[in-house]
Amino acid sequence: MELTWHGHSTWYVTVDDTSLLIDPFFDNPHTSLDPADVPAPDYVLLTHGHADHVADVGAFPDATVVGTPELTGWVADEHGAGDTIGMNLGGTVECGDAYVTMHRADHTNGMMTDYEYSAGTPAGYVVGDTEPTQETDEDAFAFYHAGDTGLMTEMRDVIGPFLEPDAAALPVGDHFTMGPAQGAIAADWLDVDHVFPMHYDTFPPIEIDVSRFEREVAATGSDADVHVLDGDESHTFERPYGDG
Repeated sequence: MELTWHGHSTWYVTVDDTSLLIDPFFDNPHTSLDPADVPAPDYVLLTHGHADHVADVGAFPDATVVGTPELTGWVADEHGAGDTIGMNLGGTVECGDAYVTMHRADHTNGMMTDYEYSAGTPAGYVVGDTEPTQETDEDAFAFYHAGDTGLMTEMRDVIGPFLEPDAAALPVGDHFTMGPAQGAIAADWLDVDHVFPMHYDTFPPIEIDVSRFEREVAATGSDADVHVLDGDESHTFERPYGDG
């Protein structure tokens, strides 16, 4: 599995021969790319409807858009998306070589269009290369994109022990989401081996010293490796899975 961070909450994920783009928003200071520079993904996953997560969804008309039914309906109406998968919390859908499980995020989800529009419940995704089951598969690998969220006990009680992500991208910019301290607790609760900070240094309210997140993770006693990526940088996990 290859993970590429394009700044903010925008991730390009490759699972075998399937590519997934999460929360496309390229008007951020961590990327030098325009949407046209990005290889066309097979799927676009949307965590919620705020502009800094859906701004560039229309740039990928051939991709299948995945999200809540309310959000995929809006994308179809406003951007003419032909192929959509409306799903909801707790569900898993097969997207090519990937299995995508939706879990809730603690956030808001009103859309500031010409009228106030609800995009349903905010979400995060666990993207894996095998279907999630209660039978532990040592050869499986899963990546958790938490979306915009505060710290929530579901990370400790459900996502970590049952969905078993190996790596997580967590918002740490504070103000609108978790900050470094709560993000570090999330990494510990999830019991992941690898953690990637996101959703920081995009706008003045979420400018932070990201090294604080590294120190906070260490302070929890977590063994997770913290990977602070530069914009447009990739990290690859190869079978048998270990550090990429």
